Amino acid sequence: MLSRLPWHSPPFISASTSTREVLGSVLTDILQSSGNFQQSVSQGRRVISFHGSVKFVQTSCRISVPRVSVGRETQVPSKFLKDRKMVPNADPPSIEDVSRLYQLFDQSTKLVVLTGAGISTECGIPDYRSPNGAYSSGFKPITHQEFVRSSHARRRYWARSYAGWRRFTAAKPGAAHVALASLEKAGRINFMITQNVDRLHHRAGSNPLELHGTVYSVICLDCGFSFCRNLFQDEVKALNPKWAAAVESLDHGSPGSDKSFGMKQRPDGDIEIDEKFWEEDFHIPTCQRCKGTLKPDVVFFGDNVPKEKADKAMEVARECDGFLVLGSSLMTMSAYRLVRAAHKAGATTAIVNIGTTRADDIVSLKLNARLGEILPRVLNTGSLIIPALE
Repeated sequence: MLSRLPWHSPPFISASTSTREVLGSVLTDILQSSGNFQQSVSQGRRVISFHGSVKFVQTSCRISVPRVSVGRETQVPSKFLKDRKMVPNADPPSIEDVSRLYQLFDQSTKLVVLTGAGISTECGIPDYRSPNGAYSSGFKPITHQEFVRSSHARRRYWARSYAGWRRFTAAKPGAAHVALASLEKAGRINFMITQNVDRLHHRAGSNPLELHGTVYSVICLDCGFSFCRNLFQDEVKALNPKWAAAVESLDHGSPGSDKSFGMKQRPDGDIEIDEKFWEEDFHIPTCQRCKGTLKPDVVFFGDNVPKEKADKAMEVARECDGFLVLGSSLMTMSAYRLVRAAHKAGATTAIVNIGTTRADDIVSLKLNARLGEILPRVLNTGSLIIPALE
């Protein structure tokens, strides 16, 4: 049986409606209303004012969005992210579960948060290991060794990645991302680490250490030069002018036909492409500086996390007084070793994840819940005072 953090009834603001309740509800409403959320992104700033028996508080939320080229190639049918149920089933979090998680935020002064794929599945980006994840459909991710040694593998990877790019970037931050950004701005999170490469935390206003890199950058394996992924997309389009029309045919033509280069949308959000089209007719840009091989600036399976990032993550794990894992099974050693280090250093450790994880037997608290349901409720609990977000 897992031991749990002691539970104490959290303190409440004396007002009939607490500051936290108001802010948490507004954050949830913003995300539940696609129209309101789109407005907050396009204008870049939302100001919320409210009164009560507590002191007047004005809260501003600024959400920055990575630069994405506009045009028909970025217009994605809204039904794309609803094509498959990607989030595993979980019971709604109980009041006791919410209170226990609240206590971790309230009692920690140097809290480190590590997020995994589970926080992004709620935004429509599939994970690997859950019951509905990519592995369940037979998908096998490319390894670093395969990418480096095989031009065939690189061509296949970039063809599929180019075709799926606009769908990948159509995902928006979820309620959990926004809740974490609010807690971070309030000083309740000392440091954030993410295993994800999708930049959804950044779009919600956070700036986490990207342990496994990001697909928003491309790097040269030969000289180390890196540049924006959108520029790479433009280069691919220039070298392969027929592919833009082919990608468009996925949504507005005949999927699987020669006109769409044999591309079909797979249930897990991946792109299936007939090999005869990309084997000879797809050209990959080379490095502008040295003509070397380009790859996304991510850590593929079989590769190592860059030493500087690994050392920084280990440093904060050993120095924290609380370590919270959100949406990760911790099956990769790069993530598991951080939880283990924090535990050995005496920090309170906790996990919120649907399903078992590699560290279930060493953490003080394990909750089985959807992050988009429990984190906004933590914002509604007690008196976690959130300052203005700038």
